[in-house]
Amino acid sequence: MTMWKQMGPALRLMLLLTLITGIAYPLAVTGVCQLLFPAQANGSLIVAHGSVIGSRLIGQTFAAPEYFHGRPSASGDDPQNSGGSNLGPTSQALIDRVAKAIAVFRAQNPHYHGPIPADLVTTSGSGLDPDISPASAAAQVDRVAAARGVPAGQVLVLVQHLTTPPQLGFLGDARVNVLELNLALDRQFPGVSQRAR
Repeated sequence: MTMWKQMGPALRLMLLLTLITGIAYPLAVTGVCQLLFPAQANGSLIVAHGSVIGSRLIGQTFAAPEYFHGRPSASGDDPQNSGGSNLGPTSQALIDRVAKAIAVFRAQNPHYHGPIPADLVTTSGSGLDPDISPASAAAQVDRVAAARGVPAGQVLVLVQHLTTPPQLGFLGDARVNVLELNLALDRQFPGVSQRAR
C-alpha cells in the first residue's frame, strides 16, 4: 500500500505532463501555425491548374532544354531518401561525378564560356535543394532562351525578378527557386515549352 501511495503522485504527474506536452502543446502550436502561417505549415505547396505540382522547399528534376535545371541531387530528388553523398574532397567517385556533371553542363550550354557555378555540379547536404544561385541561373539563360525561341534578355529579366536576396540583407545567399522560375517561364511564354518538345 505504501508503494502505491508513493507512486500515485508520480503517475498523476506523468499523466498530466503527457497531456500537456504530448497533446495540448502540439495542438496549440499546430493551430497557431495554421492561423499565422498556413502555407508554410502545409508544406509550402505550389498549386497550378488546381493541382499540387510541388513544394517551394523540395527540388525537382528538370532535364528539358527549355527549363532551368536545378542542383544535382544525391537522392534523386526523392524526399523520402534525402541526404548527401558523404563523399569527401579526395574521393575519386566525387571527382568523377563532378567531371561528368561539368561535361554534361558544357554539352547542354555550349554558348556559356564562363566558370561553372559550383552548385550546378555538386549536390547539397539534403539532396533536395530547390534553389540555385543567380550565377547558376544566368549560366543557363542562353540555352533556355534558345529552346523557347525568345530573346535572352527577357529570360534574364525574369531571373532577376525572381531572385530572392539574402534574408535581412546579409543572412545566407541570394537564390532563385527553380520550380517557381520554370512556372513563370511557362506563364510568360505560354505554349513555347510545348513547341520546343
